[in-house]
Amino acid sequence: MIFLKILAYIVICLYLVAMLLILFYSMLHFHLLIKYLKNKNKRSQTTPSPIPDQALPTVTVQLPVYNEPMVINRLIDNIVRLDYPPGKLQIQILDDSTDETKIICAQKVAWYKARGIPIALIHRQDRAGYKAGALQNGLTTATGEYIAIFDADFLPQRDFLRLTIPFFSNENIGVVQTRWGHINEGFSIITRLQAFQLNVHFSIEQTGRQLGSYFLQFNGTAGIWRKAAIADAGGWKDDTLTEDLDLSYRAQLKGWKIYYRQEIVTPAELPVEMTGLRSQQFRWMKGGAENARRLLSDILSTKLPLSQKIHACAHLLSSSIFLIVFLLAVLSVPVLLLYPITDLNLKWLSLFFIPLLLLAWVYFVGNSDTSWKNESNLKRILRFLWMFPVFLSLSMGLSFHATRALIEGFSGKKSAFIRTPKFNIQPQQNQLTNITPRSPLRLSMLWAEGLIAIYFVGGVASAVFFRDYSFLTYHLMLVIGFGSIFILTLLHQFRA
Repeated sequence: MIFLKILAYIVICLYLVAMLLILFYSMLHFHLLIKYLKNKNKRSQTTPSPIPDQALPTVTVQLPVYNEPMVINRLIDNIVRLDYPPGKLQIQILDDSTDETKIICAQKVAWYKARGIPIALIHRQDRAGYKAGALQNGLTTATGEYIAIFDADFLPQRDFLRLTIPFFSNENIGVVQTRWGHINEGFSIITRLQAFQLNVHFSIEQTGRQLGSYFLQFNGTAGIWRKAAIADAGGWKDDTLTEDLDLSYRAQLKGWKIYYRQEIVTPAELPVEMTGLRSQQFRWMKGGAENARRLLSDILSTKLPLSQKIHACAHLLSSSIFLIVFLLAVLSVPVLLLYPITDLNLKWLSLFFIPLLLLAWVYFVGNSDTSWKNESNLKRILRFLWMFPVFLSLSMGLSFHATRALIEGFSGKKSAFIRTPKFNIQPQQNQLTNITPRSPLRLSMLWAEGLIAIYFVGGVASAVFFRDYSFLTYHLMLVIGFGSIFILTLLHQFRA
């Protein structure tokens, strides 16, 4: 009995530590929200005057591509329509493809070159360094003073370059990043929830960090670099799965600034299959851990103000919240079973509704100012009331998958850059008409998620059996989260 009592106190202490970390995470996000709201009416910043054609600098547009047969035509057709003087524009198709994409690219490039479009195809056979390797290789023949980068599923508006280039009049700016839009937000609940999360990053987080003079992130696409800033920071490196975050921090540590423009929107296709979403999230989580591992010491050793250091470290470690969420979830069942033998009263746990309320405010504002901007307040509130709990459930369901990515990232284990499949989804489309090869899936990890869902079913059963409903809602959300991830992954992976 004494052993069980000691174990109960240890488990509850660990649970409390995890809750405090989540509270700290929520407070940092709320701090960014305050920055965002405080300056909301001041963000109609003066837009630089348009630059006459004769004064415009040279720009290279880089399009890193790997096995994208469904979207490559759409991408190239969109990019060649960019409004910029042909004599000052260079378009590079950085194609590492091993499938029919390379044939499509060659035909498309030849067709446009014959019509005077300044476009070139650079095809690599070995895919060394993945996307980072392709970008760095393209720089060796890039003629532009500025480098715009777009992934295969992004469709910049025609005046993208004319809108972004003027901001480089400030010589300290190394990057101008734009907001991601969503071509297929309404495709399914999966795409709606992705947009729900991304809208917060591309409003509260990016804008809040900019207003607080904290480190920002180039998001890998839909942005434009000053070529000199890339070179000064050491160029693209391929030893992390998120080369964009890596170069962002190295450039800022060199004194370059990242300038974010929320009002310039660049639409893109969200992953529509759970297998694709999982591979994307794994890459982002593992890459975040890899960068934290290599950059935290550099951040802490600088003479930056303490607030900048705190936000930079929190940013680099932000993916670790999934590990904490998973730990919190796993510990909740033994806490439920063991706390009756202690002298503790779990009513104090109600204090931790505070981080939930803080995050709710952040997510409501982030989506109200982006995807829901033209909707009535009532519709925004109703939409939020059903989306936020579902989002929390699915996020918790992905926590085991993300935890594995984090462990690999922090331990230094290397893995290949896995592309996220794109399907050339149209704005009003709500089902797939084409099939492409799916992202690799480790079935052992998937079955583990199914077992974890059953574990939380046990938590629900324990609540009913002992008539203690302290964790009932929480455990029901965990069952829904892990169960949905498990079922949707199976359905999408083995869809005919």
